[in-house]
Amino acid sequence: MKVLGIVGSPRKGGNTEQYTQHALKAIAEEGIETEILSLAGKDIRPCTACMDCRGTEKCPIDDDLIPIYQQMKVADAIVIASPVYFQDSSALTRAFLERCGFISLQNGRVFAGKVGGPLVVARRSAMSLTFAQMLLWFVGQRFFIPGTLAIAFGRDKGDVLKDNEGMAAAWDFGKGVAFLLKKLKA
Repeated sequence: MKVLGIVGSPRKGGNTEQYTQHALKAIAEEGIETEILSLAGKDIRPCTACMDCRGTEKCPIDDDLIPIYQQMKVADAIVIASPVYFQDSSALTRAFLERCGFISLQNGRVFAGKVGGPLVVARRSAMSLTFAQMLLWFVGQRFFIPGTLAIAFGRDKGDVLKDNEGMAAAWDFGKGVAFLLKKLKA
């Protein structure tokens, strides 16, 4: 079993990545392989709804998305994390979810039956809104989702590690992902 953690922050090594690492550590502790992938520095452009992916899983946009999409297809679980920028997930996260979701839907919901869910980090506001928006992506793709509101506070690099309640939520989320994976793969 393998869990792929995708960090949708344009900042490498920041709070969102640290938060994701914490959730993945809880999963790894259960004997499940984990991998973290940062979208920082990747060229991920928004979907143009051209429909060229229908039945092909190919996209005419020449960027870094398809190799990541292929990694998602072989993973048993997918965790996607985003910081909150201007009351929403980062533009990088939104473009990523939009394209992967569109390609999946145009090809029979290729992520259906996987385990996954969102992680969200913010300085102050719109955490629940961003979490809900990302959660709806997982619902629409037919993921099995652990019931944990995995959100945390953090502004400056490392601040998220000081949010004890948020870190506990990420740990609980990770344990939930592991539990669901084990039940589904039994």
